[in-house]
Amino acid sequence: MNFSIKKPGNKIAEQLSHKINNKTKPLGSLGRLEEIAQKTGLIQQTLTPELKAPAILVFSADHGIAAEGVSPFPQEVTQQMVLNFVNGGAGINVFARQNGIGIKVVDAGVKGDFDDSIKSEIINAKIAEGTRSFLNGPAMTIEQCKQAVRKGAEIVQQYSDNGCNVIGFGEMGIGNTSSSAMLMHCITGEPLETCVGKGTGLDEEGLKKKRDILAGSLKHYNDNGSPLQILSHYGGFELAMIAGGFLKAAENKMTIIVDGFNVTASLLVAHKIEPNVLDYCIFAHHSDEKGHAKMLEHLDAKPLLNLNMRLGEGTGAAVAYPIIEASVNFLNEMASFDEAGVSNV
Repeated sequence: MNFSIKKPGNKIAEQLSHKINNKTKPLGSLGRLEEIAQKTGLIQQTLTPELKAPAILVFSADHGIAAEGVSPFPQEVTQQMVLNFVNGGAGINVFARQNGIGIKVVDAGVKGDFDDSIKSEIINAKIAEGTRSFLNGPAMTIEQCKQAVRKGAEIVQQYSDNGCNVIGFGEMGIGNTSSSAMLMHCITGEPLETCVGKGTGLDEEGLKKKRDILAGSLKHYNDNGSPLQILSHYGGFELAMIAGGFLKAAENKMTIIVDGFNVTASLLVAHKIEPNVLDYCIFAHHSDEKGHAKMLEHLDAKPLLNLNMRLGEGTGAAVAYPIIEASVNFLNEMASFDEAGVSNV
């Protein structure tokens, strides 16, 4: 699993800073927008970056751990939500439409089958009908894990080949916050209690049960420190594909908009494989799911928004996109002091 991710060159960093600082505004007065403009210019290695064919891929899959009672929702909801995505009725559909972002649903491993009318509207990348429960052993084989990572990379490559240079990832899968919490625990070393949250809406009793189940799974986990081993033991097919998507997007010098808790868990894996992936990431928001704050701290990340969101699906990335767009637009369209004939004291 070889990805070649190079850090963006710094040759034009000074020119970008000069261009930003000489716009008709007080120095630094556009705050984080200036930082995003600088980063986007460095990613694209140009003083006039463009955001082309923005897209969000929503990877969906089922998790065997859901059968252990870690979620208040039944597993069928994953498949039902895929239908909702296809019909345009989910949160991600609303925000993507509003902001001119293309979305596509990927069946990474949803339990059950779809009829032909649905299959024609989604990307069929099903590895299996959900992972196994990781309570007593690995969720997937190493080969399944590698297959999922490769598939995520292949899908992103197709988008890149078709002109997309800014991409976000969303996810759907009942039980996936349990997988993400375990990935976080194993990679960051944070106490399990810090990593485990209420997911789709557990009460305190349900949260305690979830923590106990996840703690019990550690009895059957032999850590060798490999990111793929961690991912295969605790991950989901959608999370593995997103990890591959991150790595390929960075390799192709795409701007990546990072969503919330589950997507950031996949980024933890991708970062462990190739640290330079972070140079291509803009963090959309601070999720309200417990554990996300520590994930962001581990990655030394500063999200753009904190709206107490925890829906997933890529909604945070879609809501944050206009801020990134505004950053690029001011860099390209705002007059300089010389152009406007304004004195720069």
